[in-house]
Amino acid sequence: MNDGIIDGGIAGDRPRLDPATFIKANLRLEPVPAIPEIRLYSAHPGSGLRRLVEADEVEQAEGNEADAPEPQPPYWAYVWAGGSVLARYIIDRPQTVAGRRVLDLGAGSGLVGIAAAKAGASAVIAAEIDRNGVAALGLNAAANGVTIMVIGEDITTGPPPVVDLVLAGDVFYGREVTLRVTPFLDRCLAAGIDVLVGDPRRTDLPLSRLRLLAEYQVPDFGDAKGAASKPSGVFSFEPEDR
Repeated sequence: MNDGIIDGGIAGDRPRLDPATFIKANLRLEPVPAIPEIRLYSAHPGSGLRRLVEADEVEQAEGNEADAPEPQPPYWAYVWAGGSVLARYIIDRPQTVAGRRVLDLGAGSGLVGIAAAKAGASAVIAAEIDRNGVAALGLNAAANGVTIMVIGEDITTGPPPVVDLVLAGDVFYGREVTLRVTPFLDRCLAAGIDVLVGDPRRTDLPLSRLRLLAEYQVPDFGDAKGAASKPSGVFSFEPEDR
């Protein structure tokens, strides 16, 4: 089976893993639980995802790329509740995105951006810092017949792109990332950009800044097999002095 290894190109070079080739060869393209309208390349017990992360670590060490971002865990290969609940909300309420320019922040697999594109967004930008995630995002968009522009870098340190709506699924999964993302979302609000958040109420979710719009029962990554799904929310991110 083709496991995604391609030649280094020069005799003696270490063979490297091409992310897109690896993903197509080792992950399964299957419907998303709770959002069967969308199919994603998803991890399974035999997919060997650790090889992709290890390949990134080796390439970074051999290239001595001091300024390169640290290899990321393969979050993009799994469906998370925050993205699922946002995608379900958008598919059920296409008027949320129809005719609007949309940013999928921390896009991962691209689930939320794909939902927006299917629901009639005029343009979709996906921001994702993991190069393997960027590869998966492109494959997932093509598999669902939509076009998404990908930004493969951290955009939270600068001004927001020219969009009408930011969709932020599961971006508050830790204290450090919350402290980085919140000022960016405030800059979005100041620029007149609406912000919707999808989250299963993780510990660092800034609930005081959120207004609940809808709830859905969707599975979350890490849930035990057969476990009952907990309600996850779609929220409007509100100004601090509201």
